[in-house]
Amino acid sequence: MIFRRLYHEGLAQASYLIACEATRQAVVVDPLRDPGIYRRAAARDDVRIAYVTETHLHADFLSGAEALATDAGAALLLSAAARDDATAARLRRTRARPLHDGDVVQVGRVRLEARHTPGHTPEHLIFVVTDEAIGELPVGLLSGDFLFAGDVGRPDLLERAVGVKGSMHAAAAELFHALQAMRSLPEYLQVWPGHGAGSACGKSLGAVPQTTLGYEIRTNWAFQVHDEATFVGQVLADQPEPPAYFATMKRLNAAGVPPMPAQPHGDAESLRRAIARGARVVDARTPAAFLAGHLEGAILVPLGRSFVSWAGSVLDPTEESVLVLAPEDVPLAAGAIHDLALIGFDRVLGAISAAALLPDPPRAIARLRTMPAAKIGEEQGATVLDVRAESEWSDGHIPGALNIPLARLPGRIAELRESGPIVVHCQGGARSAIAASVLQAAGFAEVVNAEGGYDAWARAHRAVGAGERSR
Repeated sequence: MIFRRLYHEGLAQASYLIACEATRQAVVVDPLRDPGIYRRAAARDDVRIAYVTETHLHADFLSGAEALATDAGAALLLSAAARDDATAARLRRTRARPLHDGDVVQVGRVRLEARHTPGHTPEHLIFVVTDEAIGELPVGLLSGDFLFAGDVGRPDLLERAVGVKGSMHAAAAELFHALQAMRSLPEYLQVWPGHGAGSACGKSLGAVPQTTLGYEIRTNWAFQVHDEATFVGQVLADQPEPPAYFATMKRLNAAGVPPMPAQPHGDAESLRRAIARGARVVDARTPAAFLAGHLEGAILVPLGRSFVSWAGSVLDPTEESVLVLAPEDVPLAAGAIHDLALIGFDRVLGAISAAALLPDPPRAIARLRTMPAAKIGEEQGATVLDVRAESEWSDGHIPGALNIPLARLPGRIAELRESGPIVVHCQGGARSAIAASVLQAAGFAEVVNAEGGYDAWARAHRAVGAGERSR
């Protein structure tokens, strides 16, 4: 058996290519939007992609399953356990082979057995993998977003991200029973999850690339809870705020994903003209560089591991946009634009160095006021806006502060219009700078970024518990 884990750091997402060494046939599981990633991987191993499948309908990236199957001339296999109209319509539209619980995908002498594991989504499948060239004992399982290292897939996304009211408690109960059924499998099985640390598809994912079922049964919190009601309460508690783009990913993955866009080739002058006529400026420099001076109307999304998640939370994919990068980051421009396309940002016109842009700017230079977080409360008449997650807020917060997590902020700006000066803080300072840029770009004249965040404030003051003005 040939086994390849293809991991995307920005999305904390793992796709898998598994092939039979004898027949050179391969299956790809959970591909991203760009089929070229998997065609190149197959070429390196000299294998032919014969099957493409998914563990479930994804919410955190655009699926490449249909495009890859078409591009490679492969069979598309999708879960038959579709309970909603959109997922069922996708099965009909794509004419995919439906996979039921217990169905087998035979890839040469490699065997993948589908098992229905609802909870994260109603149609979720895992695949138990056997290398029949070695023997009849299974070697591991592709667990998708059902089971992670140290955690399980969150069952609340259909309700919290997509708006399917009343679904999360029933999904959590299904997840509990699906986990209990895992105890019947051999404990020596390797577990190859669909995500690692940093993904919003769980709340405490481990960073190791794989684990074993026996280790998870003994250490994963979810296996230590033996009562359904207790499990439901615990799995739904303190889940991270789903990024705003998740609902769009679900809709497009069901309805059909447009082809991967080509890399833009705008030169510096054409990008300057685009900025002058109103294209959104996405400033991907550090918060410190942005606070020191940026183009009017720019939104800060620092380049780094959380770039894709933050971009999907605060940017509008329907807007034309231009990336502004620090000079040393210009070689990373193509990768950043590619990553944005993986979540549906197809109107990025290109990237330009701040060094080439700011000395002769096509728009006015703006700045954001800053203050030490320890001095929050000294700004007379100000609203203190805490953009941390609800779980962070519950662990302690500044008295009188208003909690709106960063991922919710763009949809709730209207609520702040009569707030007067706004002092924004997060835990350490990065998210608050992003939030302050969103408010400033939306026309708020009096926005102050509290440097050092809640950590700095808590060192100088005594924190309080939850409950005050959180909404």
